[in-house]
Amino acid sequence: MNKMEQEYRRQGMQEAVRLNKYLSDAGVCSRREADKLIAAGRVTVDGKGARPGMKVEPAQSVRIGKKEINFQDDLVVLAVNKPRGIVCTEERRERDSIIRFLDYPVRITYAGRLDKDSGGLLLMTNFGELINRLMRARNYHEKEYKVTVDKPLTEEFLAQMSQGVPILDTVTRPCKIEKTGKYKFRIVLTQGLNRQIRRMCEALGYEVKELVRVRISDIELGSLKPGQYRNLTDEELDRLYERLWLPNGAL
Repeated sequence: MNKMEQEYRRQGMQEAVRLNKYLSDAGVCSRREADKLIAAGRVTVDGKGARPGMKVEPAQSVRIGKKEINFQDDLVVLAVNKPRGIVCTEERRERDSIIRFLDYPVRITYAGRLDKDSGGLLLMTNFGELINRLMRARNYHEKEYKVTVDKPLTEEFLAQMSQGVPILDTVTRPCKIEKTGKYKFRIVLTQGLNRQIRRMCEALGYEVKELVRVRISDIELGSLKPGQYRNLTDEELDRLYERLWLPNGAL
């Protein structure tokens, strides 16, 4: 059993926790979405309607509709090559959602979005705490992208992108960028603002034509074709655990 599997099992044997955290850690949905399910009356605890803010213990039976939620499934962490046109959402009415597209036999969700028009590496898991830790901006996890734009790159553009661009009432963190062609570059970010690269380029007068994420931390897209996925190796899971859980492990 690798270190991430051990952590997954340990998370599943905690004492009483808030119900929304329980559902999130079980990989069902985010805490915010859990609160909506509870408020809508879709969640029961020991056969009784759940209340917002309540706590549950490991021995209690938690259900969404008729489905019982627990930590008995094996740990799943997938590297997925999300195709363009597929949407990162858990909205059941979205026909092109990544959940419907994969149709994975165990309930999993994504750790960090890619917008509909972008493709590439997406991590998906049934371990809610892994998602929470990956999404914490202060941890500075690297994400690398290959980008194609609509006109030739200039040194000024590359310098401005690397130094930080004003978008969304903030200035983006300094980042690494490398020109790889007349219209192409690689960029490494340590934050995840909404449509960040597209907004950065737009602010400098460029339009993104193609965007593919090729790396998250030290997990690489590699040879996965669009729509394909693979399980992370034990070595990848151990390194991810060390980065996310150990005191000096955050990037």
